[in-house]
Amino acid sequence: MYKYDEIDQAIVDERVKQYSDQTRRFLDGELTDEEFRPLRLQNGLYIQRHAPMLRIAVPYGMLSSRQLRKLGDIAKRYDRSYGHFSTRQNLQLNWPKLEDVPEILAELATVQMHAIQTSGNCIRNITADQFAGVAPDEVIDPRAIAEIIRQWSTFHPEFALLPRKFKIAVSGTKQDRAIIQAHDIGLEFYLDNQNKMAIRVWAGGGLGRTPILGSVVREHLEWQHVLTYCEAIIRVYNLHGRRDNAYKARIKILVKALGIEEFSRQVEEEWQYLKDSPNTITEAELERVAKHFTKMPYEPLPAHDSSFDSAVASNPAFAAWVKRNTHPHQQPGYRAVTLSLKTHGQAPGDATSEQMRIVADFADEYSFGELRVAHEQNLILADVKLSDLYPLWEKARAAGLATSNIGLLTDIICCPGGDFCSLANAKSIPIAEAIQMQFDDLDYLYDIGDLELNISGCMNACGHHHIGHIGILGVDKDGSEWYQVTIGGKQGNDASLGTVLGPSFAAEEMPGVIQKLIDVYVRERTPEERFIDTVRRIGVAPFKTHVYGEKKKEAVHA
Repeated sequence: MYKYDEIDQAIVDERVKQYSDQTRRFLDGELTDEEFRPLRLQNGLYIQRHAPMLRIAVPYGMLSSRQLRKLGDIAKRYDRSYGHFSTRQNLQLNWPKLEDVPEILAELATVQMHAIQTSGNCIRNITADQFAGVAPDEVIDPRAIAEIIRQWSTFHPEFALLPRKFKIAVSGTKQDRAIIQAHDIGLEFYLDNQNKMAIRVWAGGGLGRTPILGSVVREHLEWQHVLTYCEAIIRVYNLHGRRDNAYKARIKILVKALGIEEFSRQVEEEWQYLKDSPNTITEAELERVAKHFTKMPYEPLPAHDSSFDSAVASNPAFAAWVKRNTHPHQQPGYRAVTLSLKTHGQAPGDATSEQMRIVADFADEYSFGELRVAHEQNLILADVKLSDLYPLWEKARAAGLATSNIGLLTDIICCPGGDFCSLANAKSIPIAEAIQMQFDDLDYLYDIGDLELNISGCMNACGHHHIGHIGILGVDKDGSEWYQVTIGGKQGNDASLGTVLGPSFAAEEMPGVIQKLIDVYVRERTPEERFIDTVRRIGVAPFKTHVYGEKKKEAVHA
C-alpha cells in the first residue's frame, strides 16, 4: 500500500498544527461557532445528536495493521472503545471530545492517516473494490490511479468549496463492486482494442433525496488524462451547480437538468483548455506510485491443500464459513477472507477496540500486514493461504468475527441513524438488530440465499437503501419514527434503484414485513433465482399484495 514520503508527512503534520490552533482559538472564544464550523468540517469533525463525530479517511479502503492498531487505541483512549466502519470505507468515532480532536489527529499522523476532506463540500475519500489487486475478474488494478487522484484532490484550491460534497469511485474488474454508477464520478478501467489501459467515465450518479444512476460521459479516456478530465467535469459542476438549494446542489441534478449530451459537450469544451497540461500523468509518475501496489511475496503453492480440504469435509461450520466468507484469489493456494462485522446483536459495521487489535494481529500473521474495509462495512484479509484458513477461522470465531453470513440477509448495511446522527429522521440500528434476531437461523438464511438489505435513517441515504435488494428508509411522520420499504435495488454492472413498496411501517412491524417479503420470494422463486431475480421477473405487485393485504386484514379484525 502507499507509504507517505516527506512531502505527504509534512502536509499532514502542518494540518494538525493548524487545526490545533484553530480549536484553541474556538475554545478561547476567539472564533464563533459559525467561523469554526468550516474549519472543523475540513478536518472531518461533525457535531452530531449527542456528541461530536470524527470521520477518519481510509483511502480506497486500504489499511496497514499498524494503522488499524492505532485506530483501536484511539477509540479506547478518546472514545468509547469502538468505531464504526462506513459505506465510504472510512472509520467514524461517535463520542470524541471536541478538545481532544487535535490530539487524535496528531496520533493519526504518526501512522500516515488523517481526517482531511472527509466532510464538507469538497472531493471526498476515493473508494474502490475491496478486492482490488487480488480479484480473479480484475482487468486493471486501479489503486495507483486512485492514489494519484487522492494526492491531486487533497487541498485542491479550486475545489475546496463546491456546491455540495463530491464522491469518486474506481473499479478495474469485470463485475463492479465499487458502485461506480452511484457516484458523482465513476471511473471504470478496462483494456482497449490496443490492449492499453483506458477509462470509461461515468458522471451524475448519486443516492440521497433524489437517487439517480450515472451516465457515461466519455466512453474511452486515455489514463494519462484522468486528472484533467475529472477537473473538467468538476469545473462545469462548480460553475453551474446550484448553491441556492442544498437539496438540488449535487452534480446529478445538474446532469439531469442539462441532459447528458449537453453536459458532455460542456465537459469536452472545458477539457480542451486542460488537456496536456501539467496535470497530465506521466509514465514515470504512474510507475512511482504503482511500485507501492506490486504483488505480495506469495509462496508458490498448489491450488489445493489437503489439510484445508480435510477440514472442509469434516467440519460443517467451517465449510459454511469458507463458502460465505472466503473469496477466489488470483494467486493459487490463496483466498481473500471477509471478517464479518455483523454479529447478531451488534450494530452493523461496528468494531470494538479489542477486535481492531485482533484483526491487526490477523493481518500480520496471515495477510502480509494489510487489510481492507469493504463498502458492505466488513473487514477483508486479502491474502490468506489455504492452509491458514482453519486456524484463522477458529481465532476469528472466538473474537466474534466469523459469522457466516456474507451476502445473506443479515449482512446488513446500516448507517448510525437516529442513535447518533442529528440529520436522521429515525433510528437504524434497532431495526437492523430486530431483523437479525428475526432471522437468527443460519440454515434458513442459507436457504434464502443471496439477499442485500440496506438501511438508512434519513434521505441522505448513507446506508445506500436505494440499491439494496430490500431497502429501508427511516421517515418522520408526525414526530414518530416510521419506515419506508423499497425492493428491487441492486449494485453492480446491472445496477438499479428500488421501487417503493407502499405506505411506511411502524418500527415494531419491520421484522414481520421482511418476513412476508421473504415468504413471497420463497413461494415464487425458481431454483436458480436470487431474491433480486424473482423481483425483476414477477414485479413488485405480488410482494405488495402479500404485505399490505395482511395488514388490511389485521386492521379490519382489530
